[in-house]
Order: sequence, then structure tokens, then C-alpha cells
Amino acid sequence: MYAATVVVGACLLFLVQPLIAKIIFPWFGGSSAVWTAALVFFQVCLLCGYAYAHWLATHVQPRRQWVVHCVLLVAGCALMPILPSNAWRPTGTGDPTTEILMLLAATVGLPSLLLSATSPLLQVWFMRREGNAIPYWLFALSNFGSLVALLSFPLLLEPLFTSHALAIGWSIAFVAFAALCSCVAWKSRSDLQTGDVPETPGPSPTVFQMSLWVLFSACGSALLLAATTQLSTNVAPIPLLWVVPLALYLLSFILNFSSRRFYHRANFFPWLAAALGCMAWLYTHSDTHQDIQYVIPLYLACLFVICMVCHGELVHRSPAAPYLTRFYLLIALGGALGGIFVGVVAPLVFDTYLELPLLLILIAELMVGLQWRRKGSGGLLWPVRLAMVAGVVMLAGSLMFAEMRTRDENLLVSRSFYGVLRVRDYVEQRFARRSLINGTIGHGYQYTAESHRDLAGSYFAMNSGVGRALEALQTQGPIRFGVIGLGAGVLTSYARRGDYLRVYEIDPDVVDIADEYFTFLSRAKDRGANVQVLTGDARLTLERQEPQNFDALVVDAFSSDAIPTHLLTNEAMELYFRHLGADGVLAVHISNRYLDLGPVCLRAAEHLKRSAWVIRSPADEMSNASDWVLITSNRGLLNHPLFAGAHPQPAQAIAAFKGWTDQYSSVWPVLSLGHRAVAIH
Repeated sequence: MYAATVVVGACLLFLVQPLIAKIIFPWFGGSSAVWTAALVFFQVCLLCGYAYAHWLATHVQPRRQWVVHCVLLVAGCALMPILPSNAWRPTGTGDPTTEILMLLAATVGLPSLLLSATSPLLQVWFMRREGNAIPYWLFALSNFGSLVALLSFPLLLEPLFTSHALAIGWSIAFVAFAALCSCVAWKSRSDLQTGDVPETPGPSPTVFQMSLWVLFSACGSALLLAATTQLSTNVAPIPLLWVVPLALYLLSFILNFSSRRFYHRANFFPWLAAALGCMAWLYTHSDTHQDIQYVIPLYLACLFVICMVCHGELVHRSPAAPYLTRFYLLIALGGALGGIFVGVVAPLVFDTYLELPLLLILIAELMVGLQWRRKGSGGLLWPVRLAMVAGVVMLAGSLMFAEMRTRDENLLVSRSFYGVLRVRDYVEQRFARRSLINGTIGHGYQYTAESHRDLAGSYFAMNSGVGRALEALQTQGPIRFGVIGLGAGVLTSYARRGDYLRVYEIDPDVVDIADEYFTFLSRAKDRGANVQVLTGDARLTLERQEPQNFDALVVDAFSSDAIPTHLLTNEAMELYFRHLGADGVLAVHISNRYLDLGPVCLRAAEHLKRSAWVIRSPADEMSNASDWVLITSNRGLLNHPLFAGAHPQPAQAIAAFKGWTDQYSSVWPVLSLGHRAVAIH
């Protein structure tokens, strides 16, 4: 029963993390930072759960411990189901981290705390029942249950069930867990009356030893979040790329805490050096377009090796039995501090993802310092020590040089909740241009020559699907159109005198950059167009507005190379067409290296009883290659002379693909590892 309770609790704890993050994902702009904030919350929950277990085991009389825990379990059941209230939907703009943390605390805070406390608390009860042997196997079993839950979410549960159904199922499972845990507490009550954990010979941990517990745990936790941010920012903010790094992080816990034979410092030290160097190289080349077939496995392999070292060092420094809950509490403290550093502090302090190189340098220095302290027969020769120091210096120098180069090459580097933005001038091309870059992807550019300043380039040139559609509509006179995603403001270059244009942009920093470094917006207004930029999530803003009767609505809300999935669901498309006129056209930008979004648009069009046409435009010296989908019932639009030579093709999808809804948006059916439209600066 102890083992079953630990496994069930761990499964529920690590199922609720991607589940609740996916549910609230559309409310906060669909950014990968939503997952980062959620991870920070659950790491703090883990800390609170371990602190509660430590307090209960050391400050509450044994015969009362089961009563306190059962009362809290009943209170947790009273909070079911875990479906967030619509009252938590944001109404303002800016960094929503605080709102996300408050929402999670109100919705899953107490259940998550109780689930987090299960493993250390039951280990203490088990020691009182069986003797003084520390049951680390229960901790390893807990992490194994967490790993199974994490992998089952994107691979099994998400493709088969809606988010609402999963939330209801999870709530029912939590009630069952509470009953099981209460039974264990009841059966343990006689053992809990025997008093404290029997003393085990062993020294009390020193301040230095406890500091290392916190530091190693913090390094592993922080690196997990930093690596996940790198992966999900430049591919797609989806549960698949959330849970795999976390699963490897847990696997390192499982292996180390199940047996000491998995980690031997002498064997892992060369692998650690290689992992640090490889991750540093990936970071310094993150602004280039690398194949995810190689980048993702490399990132994951490096993360796993470094976490094995961090958590292996924890196990080799574990204390005697009386200090077990303190050990787990300080591990949780380190995890929370690492998460807070990456998820909360770093976006406020750094203007790039500087936390990743700093972590790599810190881990290298920490391990070299510990090796340097080794004495006696296990000590290292001076040439080896000097080589390690030289390696750390080279690692730090290359990372810092890359940071300096980033600042030298760009006019602006700015970071917000939604990612890192850069403004850069490219003068080596035949047509000099200024580009706005998010992650590795250009989000529009403007020619610097005065004669070309009003020309639409990038993915929005006149030969693109959106360019042809807007110009065809304008041949009939002034139009009303909306744009979701401002970028550099290239699409505002299509606004003519008398046109009515509304731009919806979630990131206030993007609006400031478009005003300061580009002139598309100001020149559109000078031409006599009625242009207004509204900040906030486009879906939430459109839901609050009266029908706008647009002739065209353009969806171009990318975060690096990933379009937020909540902007492509059937419900989102219904909202868009509520704001479009009878013959209006919805233009969706689907240029992407790894996701084929055409089938998603087709199923949405079929849901709305409209047609979806794909227009692919090749790259030339004035524009990028681009893929656009036009969804409309106005078949006459595609017969316009401006579409001559565009060769619109009906969107296609396999029969088994049912499309995306707010409750279902698995990317497996649309994942394409072959290169599609090339995304360049």
C-alpha cells in the first residue's frame, strides 16, 4: 500500500502539471513562458509539500499526524474538479506571471502540496514501521511514477481525450488517491505512536554539506527550465517539448536514488565536460537554423548527463536517517530557487537568455572546485587540475564572447515574458534592410532606402497569399481589415487612404519597437489610413468587441517559429468569422519549418462550411518563401487577375485528422521534420 500510494500520488502530481498548463495556455498568449511559470509554481509547491512533511514528522505528535493529513486530504477533495474559473481570464496587458501563479494556487495549490508531501511523509512512516533503513527506493519509485505520467500525457492521453475530460478524470483520481492515502495513514497509526524515527549512527550534516544539497538541486532545476525554454521557443510551445526534458530530469533522480552504481564521478566527469561544451556550442549558435532532428537530441542528452551529475552528487552526500526530511526539504528548496531564478528573476534582469550560459559556467566551476578539494590517493595531479581550470576559462570566454557579439550585431536586444526580441540591420544584401527577430525567426523587415520603405517584403510581399488577397480586395475601394500580430508592422504598408485597420498585438514591447525602429505604422497613418493598435491577447480582445465587419483578417501571431495553437482552433476560427463580413477572407500564415498547419486550417474551414486554399510563394531577393492559407466562401476572390500564376491549391489533410479545438490540439498529426518554407532573417 505504501508503494501504491507513492506511485499514484506521483502520477497525479506530474499529470496535473502539463494538463493545467495546457488548459490556461490560451488565456495567457500561448507563450512557452506559461509553462515556465507553471514549472516554477509546482517547484514551489514541492518545496511547500516537503516543508509540510518535515514539520508534520518532526513537530507533531506521531499519533496526531494521520489526523492532520487526513483532514487536509478531505479539504483537497472539496476543491475538485480542477477546472479554472473564467474569472481568472486576464483583462490587462504586460507580464502575466503573477496572475498565472495566483490562478494555479487557487485551482490546484492544496492538492499539489499534498501530492508533493506524499513521498517524504510516507518514507518517514515506513521507517517507523520497518526500522531505521532509509527507503530511498520509495523516492525512486515516486520519480518512476512521475516519469510514466509525464510520458503518457503527450503520447497517450492528450491525443485521445479532451482537456476537459482529462481534468474531470484527474479530479476523480485525486479523490481515489485521498481515500488510499487515508487508509495508509489509518493503518500506520499504531506505528506512529511509537515515537521518533530510530536514531541511526551518523554525523549531523554540516552547513557546507547542506549548501551543496541546495546548490546541486538548484543547478539541475534551473538547467531544466533554461533548456526547455530554448527548445519550446524555437519549435513550438507544446506539451511534447515540455515533458520530455522534465522526464529526463526525473529519470536522473530515479537512477541515482534507486542505486549508487549508476553514478560514478570518475566515469561521468568526461561526459560532463563534453555535455557542457556541447550545450555551450548549441547556445552560441542558437541564432542559426539547425535541424531539430539533431538539436533536440543533443540538448536532451546534455541535459540528462548534467542532471545525472547534479543528482548523483546529491545521493553521494545524503545524510543519516534522522535527517531524511531535512535532506528532501533542502533538495526542494534548491529546485524552487533554481526555478524562480530562471522563470521569474531572469526575464526581469537579463535581456537575453543569459541564465543558460551562467548556469553552464557555474556547474563547471562547482565540479572543478569539488575535484580540486579531493585529497590523498583520490586527489588529482596538478596538470589535470590546470587543464580543468583552463577548460572552465575557455567555456566562460566563449559564452561571454557570444553575448558580446549579440549586442554588437544588433541595434536592440530586449526581453519580455513573450521572448527575446532583436532589431538588426543587414547591409550586406543588395537591398539593405532592418529586421525584427524573435528567437531564430525574422518577424518582418523594412528596406532602409527611402525609395523602398513602403514596400512589403519578408513573408508579406505582394506575391504572397496575403499580399494578393489584400490588393485584390482594395481594387473595389477602401477596405476594413484586421491583423493579429504586429511584428515590424509590414502588413500596415497595405493600408491606403480610407482603409480601416486594427492590429492586435499581445506584447507591448513589440508595439514600442515598431514605433521606434520602423516607420510602417507612421507612414500608413500619414497616407490617411485609420490605423489603431490594440494590446492584449487577440482572442480575448476580439471576444470583448462588437463584430468588426472586416473584409479581411490576417493571423500572423508567431512566437519565434511557433504559432500559438489556441489561435488556430475551431472556436478561434468561429470568432474570426464573427468579425468578418459575408464575403470576408481569413488569411493564416502557416510558414513553418516543422509543423504542417494546412490540415488544421482545412478542418476549421470545413467546420465553418468554407473553403481553404494554400498559396505557396517562392523566395527571391525581395522576399522570403511563404505559405499562406486563405479561408473564405468568396470563390470569386481567387479568380481575380492578381491571383494569376499563384496556383492556389486546396488544403489537404488525412482522413484520421479531426482538427484542433480548444480541448484538443495534439501536434503529432501535423509534425513534419522535412523542411518546409524557409524561415530566414
